[in-house]
Amino acid sequence: MKKIILTAVMAMMTINVVVAQDKVEASIGADIVSDYIWRGLPLGNAAVQPALGVSYKGFSLGAWGSIGIADAHDTREFDLTAAYTIGGFNVGVTDYWFNTADKYFYYKTDATAHVFEANVGYDFGVASLQVYTNFAGADGVNGDGNRAYSTYIEAAAPFKFGGLDWKATLAVVPIKTTFYGTDGFAVTNIGLKASKEIKITDSFALPVFAGVTANPCANKAYFVFGISL
Repeated sequence: MKKIILTAVMAMMTINVVVAQDKVEASIGADIVSDYIWRGLPLGNAAVQPALGVSYKGFSLGAWGSIGIADAHDTREFDLTAAYTIGGFNVGVTDYWFNTADKYFYYKTDATAHVFEANVGYDFGVASLQVYTNFAGADGVNGDGNRAYSTYIEAAAPFKFGGLDWKATLAVVPIKTTFYGTDGFAVTNIGLKASKEIKITDSFALPVFAGVTANPCANKAYFVFGISL
């Protein structure tokens, strides 16, 4: 799954193209990761994760994907996001799609491979807070067997230390839902990621990152390494 904030632990270098007449900005990039970890959940092994986006005056449209390169049966994912940002405030909607079904244009809840999520958040500079809630599609169920409206709340804080850029993350799922595998309020993602650029030539540096993610609810921990292209 796509991380509007990052759960599995990743950094992105983009190539920006600016159209001067209307100030539209476009970006393209890709990460290669040793494992696909999303919000404290393991979704696959080594993968290529491309991204493409267009933004204009705070509005943005983006596409993101994940393709396993070590296991043919790994999750293949294609996500579309529409978002708006003004100052530190942001709001958005994401359509996640997985290769658990053959049909892309199939949206009936009983069999769709789509999950629709809304998010809202604010970046305070020293830290950010994001709230994500599934509102349609293949959401999980609660203890009563009804749609859980699965919600994930994440706080993140960037900082610099030892010549590296760091990001600390703490996230919780406040309800019981099969989507995140929780029986109630649970801490599902504690993460620490470091990133830097490795100088290859005088004119080119390769961005790399590494991070540790722990999911106390599932009693699991992961270490991920990645390269941005």
